[in-house]
Amino acid sequence: MTTLHDIAEQIAKCEKCPLHYSRKHPVPGEGSSNAKIMFIGEAPGYHEDRQGRPFVGASGRLLEELLNNVGIQRQDVFITNVVKCRPPGNRDPEPEEIAACRPYLEQQIDIIQPKLIVTLGRFSMQRYFPKASISRIHGQPKREGDRIYYPMFHPAAALHQPRWRTALEDDVRKIPELIAELESATADNSVDQDEDDQFEQLSFF
Repeated sequence: MTTLHDIAEQIAKCEKCPLHYSRKHPVPGEGSSNAKIMFIGEAPGYHEDRQGRPFVGASGRLLEELLNNVGIQRQDVFITNVVKCRPPGNRDPEPEEIAACRPYLEQQIDIIQPKLIVTLGRFSMQRYFPKASISRIHGQPKREGDRIYYPMFHPAAALHQPRWRTALEDDVRKIPELIAELESATADNSVDQDEDDQFEQLSFF
């Protein structure tokens, strides 16, 4: 069975796109393999490239602060990006770079099976909300089956444009409610299944 560690090792050896030439360290992501919440950003920055860890610069500190405010600890979630290596000069990731990393991200999602996927910024948002504008749909969850996809501004946007900080804070405050909603739905489904099983047994006899 493939593990998150296996995927990290694959990423460390990856040469699928030119970003491996300029990277110092790949940044596969980190956090709990059983995380209910998965945050997907855009690409590693300067500090992430130096440390091989996601969201360790100013954006990461802001994200941790906002999560702590609603009782969520960094070690309990999983944080990664659509691109696992830093684009030179922190430029936007190119479509072919995102495509090269896509299989790694898909494997991470398959392993973790998060209940809530939070997209941070427009590049991760486009994966689940194609052609949408983040300024219009941020904070508006989309449910598909047992999972919710939740678009938010990237913390860097709130740092560069303070007017977005309030929106980011408001959107983060909704996360515990979304998780509670999912857990309630799971509990209801479990009760329904138990009742169905009991009915089948009684019918059998």
